[in-house]
Amino acid sequence: MAAIFYYLFVKPVSLLPLRLTYVISDISCFFIFRVFGYRKKVVTTNLKNSFPNMSEKEIKEIRKKFYSHFTDFLFESFRNFSITEEETLARFKVVNPEILKPFADANRSVIIVGGHYNNWEMLAVGIDHYIEHQSVAIYHKLGNKFIDNKVLKSRCKFGLKLIPRPEVKAFFANDNQLTATIFGSDQSPSIAKKVYWTRFLNQDTPVMFGAEKFAIEKDYLVLYGGLRKVKRGYYEFELELLFDEPTLCKHGEITEAHTKCLEKQIIEAPQYWLWTHKRWKRKRKPEELDEAKTVKDQLAEIKV
Repeated sequence: MAAIFYYLFVKPVSLLPLRLTYVISDISCFFIFRVFGYRKKVVTTNLKNSFPNMSEKEIKEIRKKFYSHFTDFLFESFRNFSITEEETLARFKVVNPEILKPFADANRSVIIVGGHYNNWEMLAVGIDHYIEHQSVAIYHKLGNKFIDNKVLKSRCKFGLKLIPRPEVKAFFANDNQLTATIFGSDQSPSIAKKVYWTRFLNQDTPVMFGAEKFAIEKDYLVLYGGLRKVKRGYYEFELELLFDEPTLCKHGEITEAHTKCLEKQIIEAPQYWLWTHKRWKRKRKPEELDEAKTVKDQLAEIKV
């Protein structure tokens, strides 16, 4: 069934002119939002809890804009299955790749932390062109092998290297290349994982700790990567250096910093974050990490 859907719908859609792609996106938005109400309750609850001082009218306006962006994202992602390198470079730019140049010259690898904000699939196909570091991203394998293979090939066709989540520890243990590893640290961690708790969008929030853990263990510089929509279908990626000596950071300092960077972006333009995700489904338990433990003990316990 997945193969039929891919070859009869996704692949043909990926070949359409961009303007026609957005006509289909607008039509699809009507059905996804107005007719089927895909995860509308989740989106509404997330928005109300994140912006408690907003009026009902303001919440509805953000929600409407979100669904328009969300369907654009879906169809832009379909388009990536057939996108050329020329089109990728026309629609995606890293505005300040020179920030990585001194670190590349010094043979220092970096960690770039971001979130599911704007179109991260354009980042996947575009970033390797702009930087000297080998771009690497952590990903979660999809349940359907056929679709997983297609997505893997699409994301990696212009140089990105993808590391399945269960193999991350082994990757960092043997990472002797000059790499820029991208972490999307804004999704709800699974129940079994140790996490760092903080306030994010006015809510008690567990944040995945992998970026901080490996930055400290490997002494990799930490940057925040912010995606900005220039106009429909066109994106810019800006890097911000957060820590050049991560081993000197206090426990949670790195995680707090990149979480606040993402929060700032969301507050400035909330319609571009993935509000359909059940971000706050995990609640803090008494047995969660004791903040009084030493950094060394914390890192020894935390698993990706």
